[in-house]
Amino acid sequence: MTTTAPHRHRGTPGTGPHRVGLVAATAAGRRHARTLAAAWPNARLVEADGVADALRTAWTTCDAVVAFLATGAVVRVLAPLLGDKRTDPAVVVVDEAARHAVALLGGHAGGANTLAAEVAALLDARPVVTTATDAVDLPGLDTLGWPVEGAVAAVSRAILDGEPVRLVADAVWPLPALPPNVHPGPPTGEHPQDGYRVLVTDRVVPVDDRTVVLRPPSLVAGVGSSRGVPAAEVDALLHRALADAGLSPASLRCLASIDVKADEEGIRATADTLGVPLRTWPAAELSAVDVPHPSEVVRAAVGTPSVAEAAALRDGGTLLVPKTASAMATVAVARHAPRGRLAIVGLGPGAADLRTPRAVAELRRAAVVVGLDQYVDQVRDLLRPGTRVLASGLGAEEERARSAVAEATAGHAVALVGSGDAGVYAMASPALEYADERIDVVGVPGVTAALAAAALLGAPIGHDHVYLSLSDLHTPWPVIERRVAAAAEADLVALLYNPRSRARDWQLGAVLATFAAHRPPQTPVGVVRNASRPDERVHLATLATFDPTVVDMYGLVVVGSSQTRLVGGRMVTPRGYRWRG
Repeated sequence: MTTTAPHRHRGTPGTGPHRVGLVAATAAGRRHARTLAAAWPNARLVEADGVADALRTAWTTCDAVVAFLATGAVVRVLAPLLGDKRTDPAVVVVDEAARHAVALLGGHAGGANTLAAEVAALLDARPVVTTATDAVDLPGLDTLGWPVEGAVAAVSRAILDGEPVRLVADAVWPLPALPPNVHPGPPTGEHPQDGYRVLVTDRVVPVDDRTVVLRPPSLVAGVGSSRGVPAAEVDALLHRALADAGLSPASLRCLASIDVKADEEGIRATADTLGVPLRTWPAAELSAVDVPHPSEVVRAAVGTPSVAEAAALRDGGTLLVPKTASAMATVAVARHAPRGRLAIVGLGPGAADLRTPRAVAELRRAAVVVGLDQYVDQVRDLLRPGTRVLASGLGAEEERARSAVAEATAGHAVALVGSGDAGVYAMASPALEYADERIDVVGVPGVTAALAAAALLGAPIGHDHVYLSLSDLHTPWPVIERRVAAAAEADLVALLYNPRSRARDWQLGAVLATFAAHRPPQTPVGVVRNASRPDERVHLATLATFDPTVVDMYGLVVVGSSQTRLVGGRMVTPRGYRWRG
């Protein structure tokens, strides 16, 4: 399968096609502008005869503007140029001392809120965002990543004011948490017309001044054509087919075709105009799709009895528009069921500043958060109002894994949280044993306990190392013994998880004796208890002097290799086994 993505007008300043115009009048402003330009390849200082002309030039030639000017001056220059918030550039204003980055225009639609945060991070300033939903920590209806139509401002205001709002959806989609005053309603077509509503549908529906329509990416349009088909013909045929079926083009997930059409300019241009990717499949894969209207003529031409219908149905779905043709093109449209979303999130070792921004973003995107109660308590302040929390105690790992997968399979956006990295002795493995192709899985790496402990001890894992768990709850002790012996003989630095508990009080001593049989007695051994947490404790000793009783279930033990040394009170394993010192 091949996918080509259309050009996106807006993007991330440092990575995408987002063109950022920087406008400054003073030496300090230019200095701050150079800081941004050095960090963002697509940012440039806009020069003109005067600062007003520079601001106008940036407005007309860039996707976003960062102005190191007074807010009032920017408003006076740009006011006559304002058009539509969906197409106007984002504008962020920074004061002379770079203390504040103010999202002035295009907060949601233009991305100014995000841009203000990025500018603030680079300049060590404070982002100033006045959008009402952001101020009270609610997701804006126009920030969910889907096309939105209707009375966005009125419905958003009703949500903010706590008025009853009905969420009416054709299916369960992985939306972020919405506040408690947004209640699920009956399917579209069965609802009364009074009150505020958020409709989630791919169908064309009547709207009023109290209705917002979110367009989920539920439709796939299969397209076949003769060589050289005009883009106008493809576009007209597709829109006519959608209109006849009462479907919105805003819900198109992608166009799909056979791989020999990957370079068909008329199809590619249509995808670009719609802002969706073009996915193409080999003839052999399309020929395996059961379609209602196969054609031997098409098979003889391209090796599959169907292009449009087969491409629309390649990933499953229900055919809503059978193939319909114009002079040179054929289209078919299928509706695909929502896919739930399971984010498996590593929260890091405990300290908030060792939690990754991606982990925070996933927690704020989730409608359901599942995790061990003590880990969920660490992040409750990050969850949006309306987030459903499924917390349980120690020993309920299988239950949590099943619950998270079940919620995602039902179509929800779920975050399954764990400490450290969720893939290291944590929740990723049990959860993915149950997850199937019906859900999208996103892995969010975290700083492991081993990495946090190693940083506190010095540089013990500068060379080859191994993670070992001494818990025999899931692995028989004889198997653990064999693995420990292999690591000891291989002269690997060993990081021992679950080293000791009240019920397992002798195993750690036995393990250290195994390592002592293969390494000098002065080999360093470190233990870190509750790395990065308020009661953090670090203890250093050697194989000859280490006392296992200083270790409990909250500790992690690091056993050096034969080459590990104590240097300045820190464990150091040289990158090569030739010590330089």
